[in-house]
Formats: sequence, C-alpha cells, structure tokens
Amino acid sequence: MRYIIATLGCKVNQYETQAMENALRSHGHLPAAEGERADAVIVNTCAVTAESGRKSRQTVRRLREEHPGAVVAVCGCYSQLEPDAVARLGADVIYGSGDRMKLVADIEAAAASGAPVRNVDEPFRRREFEELPAGNFSGRTRAMLKIQDGCANFCTYCIIPYTRGRLRSLPPADAGRQAAALDAQGYRELVLTGIEIASYGADLPGRPGLADVIVTIADAAPGLRVRLGSLEPTVITEDFCRRLADTGRVCRHFHLSLQSGCDAVLRAMNRKYDTAVFLEKTALLRRYFPGCALTADLITGFPGETEEMHADTLAFLAEVGFSQVHVFPYSRRPGTPADKMGGQLDRAVKARRAKEAAAAAERTRQAFLEGSVGQTLPVLFETAEDGWWYGHSDTYILTRARGENLRGFVKNVKITGLSGENLVGEIV
Repeated sequence: MRYIIATLGCKVNQYETQAMENALRSHGHLPAAEGERADAVIVNTCAVTAESGRKSRQTVRRLREEHPGAVVAVCGCYSQLEPDAVARLGADVIYGSGDRMKLVADIEAAAASGAPVRNVDEPFRRREFEELPAGNFSGRTRAMLKIQDGCANFCTYCIIPYTRGRLRSLPPADAGRQAAALDAQGYRELVLTGIEIASYGADLPGRPGLADVIVTIADAAPGLRVRLGSLEPTVITEDFCRRLADTGRVCRHFHLSLQSGCDAVLRAMNRKYDTAVFLEKTALLRRYFPGCALTADLITGFPGETEEMHADTLAFLAEVGFSQVHVFPYSRRPGTPADKMGGQLDRAVKARRAKEAAAAAERTRQAFLEGSVGQTLPVLFETAEDGWWYGHSDTYILTRARGENLRGFVKNVKITGLSGENLVGEIV
C-alpha cells in the first residue's frame, strides 16, 4: 500500500507516528509521493483543546476527499475521547491512544475485507508501557525516545489524563538498550519524550526517577547528547541537577511547563507550584547549567484571570528571562473542570492578552539571542543550503556556519552574530 500519515499535536504523537511508519515500512508499505493517490490515510489526532479536536476532524474530512477509496484510519487522543464522532466522519479503522503496532495489521485487514475496525479501550485500565521502535526517518542526526505515558496531574484545563490513562514507564534498562541501538545507528542527539516525563518511574519496581533513566541512557549511549522534553518544575531538585550535569551530555535547554505567572491562576489550574518555587527551580538550573535556555508554555485568559493577574504574568516573563515562550489563549475543553468555571473571558480578551504575552516573550528571546553572541556553542548540524550548514545548538537555537560534510557532526561554533532568530558563527 501507499500511505499518508497526518499528525496533529505534541511530540509524543510525532514519536508514535514515527513508530507506525517503522511498522508500515517493515510490512512493505511505502509513503505516497506528493500528488499520488494513497491507498491508506492515517490521521493521528489531538484533543488537548477544543480547537485541536476541530482541526483533527477537518484533517480527516480533507484527506478523505483528496484520496477517495483509501482506507481511512484515525487514532490518537481525539479518537480516544470521541470515537463515535470519528465514526460519523466515515473512518474505516478507529483506534485510540494505544496499540500502535496492532493498528497496522488492522489497516491491512480493513483494506482487504472492507470491514470496519474499532479498537478503543478504557485508558485507565492500561498497566503496561507500550514499547515502540525508536528512530527518525529524517536523517541520522536526532531521534526521539518515548520513556513515559499517562498523567496523574489532573490540571483543571487538561483532558489528557482521560485520553492517556495512568502513569506507565519504560524500564531504565530497556531505555538504555534502545539508546545504545540509536547510538550505533549514527544518531547524535536523543530527545526524551512522554506525556509527563517528570513522573517517570513512579509505576516501576524501586520507583526509579527521571534522573536515574537519564544516567542509564548516558552510560549506555556515549555518542549521544540528551535533550529533555517538557518538564514539570517540581522534578527539578539539587540532586536532579547535579546528576544530570555530571553526565556532561544533557543539553542546556529545559522546557518548563509554566502555564501562568500569577499564583492565583496557578491555584485555579491545580498546578503543583507557585511563582516563588518556579524561580527557585530556574535558579538551580542556571547554577548547574550556566547559560542554559529556558523555554515554557503559557496560557492566557484563563477563567477568572483579571487584568492585574495578566500584568503579573507579563512581569514574571521578564523576571525569568525565557529564551522562548509558546503562548496559547485559553481554549475551553468540554469534560474539564475549567470548562465549568465562572469568569469565562471572551475571545477578543484572550487574543489580546496572548498577543501582549507573545510580545513580552519576544523581548526576552531577543535578549537571549543577543547574549549568545561571542559564546562558543556545540551545534549538531543537520541540513545544508546555499553553502551554509544549519543545526541546533545545545541551547536549541538554529545556528548556521560554513563548512563541508557536517551532517550528523557536533561542532563547536563561535557565535559572531544574528540573522533574524538564527545564530551565525564560525566553526572553531
């Protein structure tokens, strides 16, 4: 079969799509060329906001129209949450957020028989971590490894615990084995991902923590530098920072799940920290990883947020000095406590606050970029264009330099200037 996969949402979805592609190719199936009609269409959906659900439905409809006669398979968090809605879209194969490897066989069966397939379980009954093949088809540079699934935080705005279920972790030895295989294949960076990796190991015997699996991976795969996915601030302790720094291979880029810079809003969100604790965590990271880049997610216009609360958040962004902030206006998600809260704000207010927060974040980003000039940064080079090689620094800033045959190499680059949001430098 010729197939097309569309992926919406987070890095975990990207990872699981990558695993499905591995399985499809191992069965002899190939991606459809651009403009070629596909035999199978797979949509890996997202449900983190109501808008994500709308985009998921829109994608299914569009691909059905563009590829008439193709088997349409839909999986992911939206189909986990709303399988009947997905069925009404005309999907032939409906999966939720599990059983990724079985999905390929059911797509083949549906293509052969024309009989519809539905495999949507109850996520809170899942006990075992589904180990999926790691890797990346975009070249031997960066790979992802999913080490954890599920979430038990139950933030008031978030539906994901209900689509992903309880905490489940990949045992450290298995993570080390997969990392060693990726190292042997020539990858040079490993991104550790999961739904909530700070909770890693709480379900495993002996309750190993996130630092334990990172150290195991660093020992097993000496050729890989390690980049962490999104972190809950509560996981950051002095011991955590010391152990990661001692490996010498953890990238100086930490994405922290902030969501608001106002304590009252954080309480309403059921977050497990306040701004004072968050500042303590950033200070720890900067002490053990000097010059590190701190990025974050931010929601503006949460129910009950006043102009004063919004102003507190803007001031907090400046105080922390993030290198980048992903700003989202609050989107109501039916089924969450926040959807039933009073003080819902209108779309215009949420959009204005998002614009103001993005402008504040851009000022701190520009300051971080300017502060990088004159530094020497390790850069993993990935692509070439017009005589320049492009790659990401350990602080996750796109950087360019001139050279030959640099793909897959980590080189020290002296940063000499800026080009828009990119760094420009010379290989040392």
